[in-house]
Amino acid sequence: MADSNSDVTEIVFFDLETNVPKRIGEKFWVLEFGAIVVCPRTLVELDSYVTLIKPGDLSVVALRPGRCGAITRQAVSNAPCFEEVADKIFEILDGRVWAGHNIQRFDCVRIKEAFASIGRPAPVPVGMIDSLGVLTQKFGRRAGNMKMASLATYFGLGQQKHRSLDDVRMNLEVLKHCATVLFLESSLPSILLKSWHDAPTVQTRSRSLLDARTYNSCSTLKDQLHNSSNMITTRRPSSDNGKLQCKEENSRKSPPTTALFHQQRPFPYSTRGSIRKVTERVKINHVLSNILKHSHLLR
Repeated sequence: MADSNSDVTEIVFFDLETNVPKRIGEKFWVLEFGAIVVCPRTLVELDSYVTLIKPGDLSVVALRPGRCGAITRQAVSNAPCFEEVADKIFEILDGRVWAGHNIQRFDCVRIKEAFASIGRPAPVPVGMIDSLGVLTQKFGRRAGNMKMASLATYFGLGQQKHRSLDDVRMNLEVLKHCATVLFLESSLPSILLKSWHDAPTVQTRSRSLLDARTYNSCSTLKDQLHNSSNMITTRRPSSDNGKLQCKEENSRKSPPTTALFHQQRPFPYSTRGSIRKVTERVKINHVLSNILKHSHLLR
């Protein structure tokens, strides 16, 4: 539902713990429901709710936990049945944006089944955010199989407890961490994105240097390079076995100044004396070329 004060639709992160059917066609029973309501603008937790739920068939719950923190038969034997908590679950879910990890394929289906089993209509979301799909698309498989436990380990958030309320809070923390990493990478893509490390060394160095140099004076540096381009091109470019360095740059659409940036030290950092030497060398080369051109007259 929308917050009456700010008219913002709230997001509810929720998670279900169920039995694990041992045979095809065996029923899923909801053993625990947990949810937190957060403001989409601040991610502040506004409300929370968690409850154990007694299944219609207690035999589906293990007597002893198969893993640390798992729900046991004793834990749910005195818990309310789903019909007793259905009103509260409906209230916290209906009319809000639903969020969770793999909720589209699992939790949403179980919620519909549980409400159908008591003959009541299920709550309806106004939107849905499945963090499994979102993170796989936006963040990639950096954390392996993208399970919540793997993501928590990747970000150093601890071990997943497989209890509803703990898992939804962990889900929100994982999203915060992923969003922060993506934000940082978008701010400095040439440095933080892995794809830049796979690019040719010359291209990566030239672009990163230009990015750093031109943060506040991009036009100034370009003008200086342009004004000195005639002097630079009159010098013989460095070569390796007769092949020009930075050859990759010539076939790309980037400005040629990036290639020149590596062939010799840029003039803004040169002394006046070195500029005078280059100028004199250009004049001498021009005079020599004229002498050679008219050398037949001296014979």
